[in-house]
Amino acid sequence: MEYDKKKILVDCGLFQGKKELRLRNWSEPPFDISKLSAIVLTHAHLDHTGYLPLIVKRGYRGPIYCTAATRELLKLLLPDSAYLQEEEARFANKHGTSKHKPALPLYDRKDAEETLKLLKIFDRHREFKVADNCILSSVCAGHILGSVSLALEIHGRRIVFSGDIGRYNTPILPAPTGLPCGDLMLCESTYGNREHQDSNLRKILGRIVRKTYERRSVLLIPAFAIGRTQTLLYHLADMERDGDIPVLPVYVDSPMAVDATGIYRRFKHDFDEEAQELIRAGETPLLTENTIFCRSVNDSKRLNSLRGSRIIISASGMVTGGRILHHMRQWLPKEETTVLFVGYQAYGTRGQIIQSGAREVKIFGQPVPIRAQVETISGLSAHGDRNE
Repeated sequence: MEYDKKKILVDCGLFQGKKELRLRNWSEPPFDISKLSAIVLTHAHLDHTGYLPLIVKRGYRGPIYCTAATRELLKLLLPDSAYLQEEEARFANKHGTSKHKPALPLYDRKDAEETLKLLKIFDRHREFKVADNCILSSVCAGHILGSVSLALEIHGRRIVFSGDIGRYNTPILPAPTGLPCGDLMLCESTYGNREHQDSNLRKILGRIVRKTYERRSVLLIPAFAIGRTQTLLYHLADMERDGDIPVLPVYVDSPMAVDATGIYRRFKHDFDEEAQELIRAGETPLLTENTIFCRSVNDSKRLNSLRGSRIIISASGMVTGGRILHHMRQWLPKEETTVLFVGYQAYGTRGQIIQSGAREVKIFGQPVPIRAQVETISGLSAHGDRNE
């Protein structure tokens, strides 16, 4: 946004997905970085923040405004993104898969750390001055912890940025709050042309967990580390309290998911009223009776040698990387295993291949037969639909 020879950037995301999209990250940004007065973030997801270290690498040293929860989540996401960039460059140099000699990362962990130093917190309940003649106001967007929709008011005119808008009647976070009308609105539209299907989530999840218990088998759930894992833990804990499912060990096997769950619990003042009431009653909304967090590689490896029924929640949500790959290699060939997908599976990902009914999938370069039962629960999206 440009006014009075000033430029304010709202969000600064990374292209993700197919190679032709990711290559766009190497293009010059369509603005002069040296002319930026400030950057404002709506939430922490990398498609809204993952380009920040590159902006900083190229010289930006101005303020980056965000909520306190967003800053804490970015302390996880940006260094991890930088590590993955470095790993991709190392792989390309080792195997000669890049035309560049040597292949370099888009940015590195030092760039990510420098970015974190520029983060400035704003309170979503108060207006504040972003730059001369520019006042920011914001409200809860209900998408993930710390997410906001925001408005920038300049010379009496208001421009509204929705950010990613969450859903109504979902656990943990308050419903999205409407902003006052603006003269111009930029609105996300991930589900803008359709409605979410009513998936009877608790009914389906309850059936699958009870079956896992009766068969003394493994329920394997690929899930995004931030947002989806915490929502799953909330539902499982709530169903245990209501007696809808038996108590099973629930292993959260993703270092980022473990850390993100800790951040969610620290920011319990941002929870909705239902979750707040549970806390006041002495309950822990994001913990089942037997939740085990797996931090180390050895903790993760031990899961595959245990006996008895258990639930394993692990990343990545589309089975493109992470510890979930080891569990899939171990458990996909077993008929008594259930794999439960709880999020969108992009075309061509291992998750989509498994979900589509394929007989085998390649993991670590080797074909793995798929004999496990594969289930899907829809309706857990953190994006509002057309009616919402």
